Amino acid sequence: MTTLDFSDRVVVITGAGRGIGRAHAELLAALGAAVVVGDLGATVDGSGTEGDDPAGEVVEAITAAGGRAVACSADVATEDGANALVDAALSEFGQLDAVINNAGIVRTARFDEVPYEEYQRHLDVHYFGALRVCRAAWPHLLKSPAGRVVNTISQAMLGNPDMSHYGGSKGALFGLTRNLAVEGLAAGVMVNAIAPGAGTRMAEASADSLSPEVMEYMRIQLRPEHVAPVAAYLVHPDCTVTGEVFNVAGGIVNRLALVNTVGIHDPSLTVDTVAERFDEIMAISPDAMPQVVAPAEVPASS
Repeated sequence: MTTLDFSDRVVVITGAGRGIGRAHAELLAALGAAVVVGDLGATVDGSGTEGDDPAGEVVEAITAAGGRAVACSADVATEDGANALVDAALSEFGQLDAVINNAGIVRTARFDEVPYEEYQRHLDVHYFGALRVCRAAWPHLLKSPAGRVVNTISQAMLGNPDMSHYGGSKGALFGLTRNLAVEGLAAGVMVNAIAPGAGTRMAEASADSLSPEVMEYMRIQLRPEHVAPVAAYLVHPDCTVTGEVFNVAGGIVNRLALVNTVGIHDPSLTVDTVAERFDEIMAISPDAMPQVVAPAEVPASS
């Protein structure tokens, strides 16, 4: 098997000072990519900063191993921070080919106890942060021979105890991913997402919403290094899917797909008909396979 070559790729990675983001940065750099390591050094709930310079530490490790990287301590929740990440790529490496939006915050609380300000903070980082970085990077991704975006969502968007603010913001990012995939298709910019699982400090911070058994399994079995290969492949020119989401954890990779069931068709529809035929509306069966909803047909090559 031939190792994919990333030597002509420049990738911006947000939240790359620790955990999954650091694993992305170190793998891509080891495979030849030039990497902008973005990390503000924020606390896990986004309320402040901690650590001296996590982005700088990652860059030191990468350069010591012979890789190319530059640190950028920028806040993705601001337009200036997003622009700074892109400017760092252009000034240091002269181009930008891909973005991995990994920066995130998390805090658990019951829906009826979460202040509205907390919803906004999660949106500012997860949704608007990714949007700002993509917006700043977009002209350069369009110029790249193979522009790529990978957003980091979460299965919490499908429902999780005490995480309506976190899961809701990740659901918004899923919607952005799908729409950018449509917009970028004609120009060859592929936009996908991963829903990772790993025993990181963010997982520890959300432990209240997980059983002790699940949390212990994550600490031991689910490593950030298991996630990075999927993100790396998605930013390589050889990968030509778009608008897709992949669950990634502990060496397991699968596709998360939206589906339409066959359902029913009744022009004289009444509430009684809906009630009587509700099982048909819901059914996914081998005799009535659902249609996978995709953004558009993807070209064979970029």
